[in-house]
Amino acid sequence: MSQPATYPSLRDKKVLITGGATGIGAGLVEAFARQGARVAFVDVNAEAGAALAARLDPAPLFRGCDLTDVAALPGTIDSIAQALGGLDVLINNAANDDRHSIAEVTPAYWDERMAVNLRHLFFAAQAAVPHMKRAGGGAIVNFGSISWHLGLPDLVLYQTAKAAIEGMTRSMARDLGRDNIRVTTIVPGNVQTPRQEKWYTPEGEAEIVAAQCLDGRIQPADVAALALFLASDDARMCTGHDYFVDAGWR
Repeated sequence: MSQPATYPSLRDKKVLITGGATGIGAGLVEAFARQGARVAFVDVNAEAGAALAARLDPAPLFRGCDLTDVAALPGTIDSIAQALGGLDVLINNAANDDRHSIAEVTPAYWDERMAVNLRHLFFAAQAAVPHMKRAGGGAIVNFGSISWHLGLPDLVLYQTAKAAIEGMTRSMARDLGRDNIRVTTIVPGNVQTPRQEKWYTPEGEAEIVAAQCLDGRIQPADVAALALFLASDDARMCTGHDYFVDAGWR
């Protein structure tokens, strides 16, 4: 891979990334840190989060956080913004794609999956917006999924939540645009992470690559490259839309 792009407008930007301890999230944390941004990230996996923060220099701010506890989110985000000196960028990345059948879904499991994959994105944005308004603008980057565009099996609740995120992005972009706050969605394809590898055999991975327009497996760095652009001033007129990094898999 050639030398990645540098975005001068991201230097010293205050960036909060949810679900940043592993996988795509860790790739996002590393990418924004390399740009010279002031990075904070939250994750329910405190051990992995602390390990990532310790590995990077300078170390980003890490806070263990259960995003399903939305009552605590405003306090958590206010505390992070205070530590960073403000908040310019929110990357709503955290999610969980556990498999399930339609028959096994209970009302309680429905509520739990919506809490994990949809609800916190709204309330994190709600808490971040006042800080962005004080800064004169900002960027919220939500994470969708290729899965519902493809109609993959055994993911009905995950796909319901991810489809809703794209609608939420559209609405937020309209409501926040006059405050110079941009809202976009990144739609990753099948990204090669340790979590995804547990769902697929080598044969299954080969089928995914065969269905893509491009050879090769998408890496967290490929997704992070798009997030950097959307968060930067170079994307100042990009809002309200979905941006795919899926190697043409749909």
